[in-house]
Amino acid sequence: MTKKYDLHCHSSASDGVLSPTELVHRAYAQGVNVLALCDHDTIAGIDEAEIAAKEVGIELITGVEISTNWEGRGIHIVGLNFDKTHPKMTALLQSQKALREKRAVEIGDKLEKAGIPNAYDRAKALADGEVTRAHYARYLVQIGKVSNDGQAFKRYLGQGKLAFVKAEWADIPTAIETIHAAGGIAIIAHPLRYNMTGKWVRKLIVDFKAWGGDGMEMADCGQTKDQRQNACSVGKRI
Repeated sequence: MTKKYDLHCHSSASDGVLSPTELVHRAYAQGVNVLALCDHDTIAGIDEAEIAAKEVGIELITGVEISTNWEGRGIHIVGLNFDKTHPKMTALLQSQKALREKRAVEIGDKLEKAGIPNAYDRAKALADGEVTRAHYARYLVQIGKVSNDGQAFKRYLGQGKLAFVKAEWADIPTAIETIHAAGGIAIIAHPLRYNMTGKWVRKLIVDFKAWGGDGMEMADCGQTKDQRQNACSVGKRI
């Protein structure tokens, strides 16, 4: 029997809407056999997801999506199938958590200055775990400042916008080294979604490979068939 995989999904432990349990049940209902929970810079949802996965009988792979900085850009590195208790991994994620919280507070301060009071507290109320830009986006939709999450990023939260705050995340070599130390594999997440030219995408992948990275995502949600084929073509050439 052909297995159905989903190796990159988020729960309410970061910027997802469903709890880890709800996410596993949704995956099971969609016929997924192997699932990786890859929340942003946290593994807080893994234990709950493992329990749910055992209950429904699907395989759960430990995952995380680590935020990194590269050439002045934010790049996400997915770690898969690693030891979630490894000290290097726990130390890195603790550092990332502190950086994310600092950024969240600063975003709230900027929105306050823009005439949107108590944004941090409101965004935090929407989060089960870490406060992310997605929670701010949902709040901005909720209060009618924008009509959807995409507009929230275009007007307030995206790079160069009035509430954007650049976080000093780990660099890519550190993310790869940490994932490998914990016994996992390191993957570039959605390489064609960083709003870069083909030249820069190729440089990113070449650098990632030189630093010991293991692979790149070829498919993600919202892709067209042509975009997926383009990702595969870029990966094969490099």
